[in-house]
Amino acid sequence: MMDGRASAGPVAPRAETRIRRHILVRGLVQGVGFRPFVHRRATALGLAGWVGNTGDGVAVEAEGEGGRIEALIEAIAHEPPKHALVDSLASADIAPQGQAGFAIRASEADAAARCRILPDIATCPDCLAELFDPADRRHRYPFIACTQCGPRYSIVEDLPYDRDRTSMRLFPLCPTCRAEYENPADRRFHAEATGCPRCGPRLALWSERGEALARDQDALAGAAEAVRAGRILAMKGIGGFHLIADARNEDAARALRARKNRPDKPFAVMFPTLEAAREACDIFDAEATLLADPARPIVLVRRACDALAAAVAPGNPWLGAILPYSPMHHLLLCELGSPVVATSGNRGDEPICIDERDALERLRGIADLFLVHDRPIRRPVEDSIACVIDGHASILRLGRGYAPATISAPGIEPGVAAVGGHLKASVAVTRPGAIVLGGHLGDLDSVAARASHAAALADLERLHPEMPRRVARDLHPDYASTRLAETLGREIVPVQHHLAHTLACMAENGVAAPVLGVAWDGTGYGTDGTIWGGEFLAVDADGWRRVAHLRTFPLPGGEAAAREPRRSALGLLFAAF
Repeated sequence: MMDGRASAGPVAPRAETRIRRHILVRGLVQGVGFRPFVHRRATALGLAGWVGNTGDGVAVEAEGEGGRIEALIEAIAHEPPKHALVDSLASADIAPQGQAGFAIRASEADAAARCRILPDIATCPDCLAELFDPADRRHRYPFIACTQCGPRYSIVEDLPYDRDRTSMRLFPLCPTCRAEYENPADRRFHAEATGCPRCGPRLALWSERGEALARDQDALAGAAEAVRAGRILAMKGIGGFHLIADARNEDAARALRARKNRPDKPFAVMFPTLEAAREACDIFDAEATLLADPARPIVLVRRACDALAAAVAPGNPWLGAILPYSPMHHLLLCELGSPVVATSGNRGDEPICIDERDALERLRGIADLFLVHDRPIRRPVEDSIACVIDGHASILRLGRGYAPATISAPGIEPGVAAVGGHLKASVAVTRPGAIVLGGHLGDLDSVAARASHAAALADLERLHPEMPRRVARDLHPDYASTRLAETLGREIVPVQHHLAHTLACMAENGVAAPVLGVAWDGTGYGTDGTIWGGEFLAVDADGWRRVAHLRTFPLPGGEAAAREPRRSALGLLFAAF
């Protein structure tokens, strides 16, 4: 006798096989096309639910058959978008809701703000192809971008990272760009920095008095012609202004040195292509890889010939080479077809200019023309500097492409702000298990530099609001950073200068105590009130101690001796004889 159920059609899946899971992804997961990636994968797997930005990272709720949800989690963990970095992934089963379709939700504002901010990314190959394609609607558009490239850190105003929390909120999308932005199959799906000639930022060429001379393509052509003629151009880029001059023109390079009062320090040189850089420099494979990295740092390489003006790097066998990283740079260098000096747009010890009106004042007498745009830069971001040591990349100055950097530090106390030293200053904050390091700020000798330093700390704390309760500062009682720390109204933790270097090396390289740290870093205020030099420091779980050091000698003029070697020489001669 047959069971009545056996004669029925295909058996429908039992309701209990449908589950719903909440997934939280933390790391570099905002501003890299992560939500579109999750949306595409979930839709392809036939899952229902949603994905959205939160202050904690990216949250996902996926509903469907358990094996398909596991496949989605596997893709998130092991096949994320190119520039994403998954720090952690947590999931938990929740009650199914029986919904259909998968959506991208509007982002939530969350006071915890544990998400990480992505650095600015160099123009990707897809956008570069469109930039030079006469048939593309963004042909020669200086602000082309997508989910895989473009400004991030330099334009973000608040978290989570969405267009209305960046300076791109000032540019409403045209219908065509809006359609791309809302199309899950498009490369610009939720690309917050996207735009086009109809709705995005625009270029202008100004005289030294701020008079508009040209717009858009005419502005680029006029800027290129000025550089060819030996004039100095101030160009507003991603994280601030560059001062641009023909790197082959000795008179132009000398004029830039004289106007900027920079007698000897080498200028960085931007080459149109890697091949052009190889013509002037000896570039090994590891250096070529670093030059082409999406971070696009300045890379120290050996000069190979005298193709460039001697004034670019007087008497120096090394050259700071960099490749174009923004559409504006690509277009200008393509127009010129030759290398240019690309140095920070500032005076002396002042911070880099980020606003065009401010640049007119501060760069007056240095620049002949100004190539500007109307997309606001929310914070200064200097170019990074790197080199290859023993086959590995070493970052010498943390800036665009790398900053802000997150360093793993298991067990570190969250809620601590660090104000850095007086020279080559930077700022940092701690959060659970990590240190967030801001970009290079420079020396704190000027009023403008000190104001920029204070603003950078406030900005980093606002974007990573762990409510700092303590502030770490150098042991030196009279650094500008020390004085800033004392205005914050928090518990102060003084740190000896060379110990700070040792601990920084330990954190950067993931080395745990005990260690012997050898710090050859000129001078630093010592715990005994004297100025310390080359130190051997033993660091263990219980603390640290100074186990050896160079013999002391008088420093005539104190601080001045650190800047004038002749004074130190006199002190050494006095001590010896």
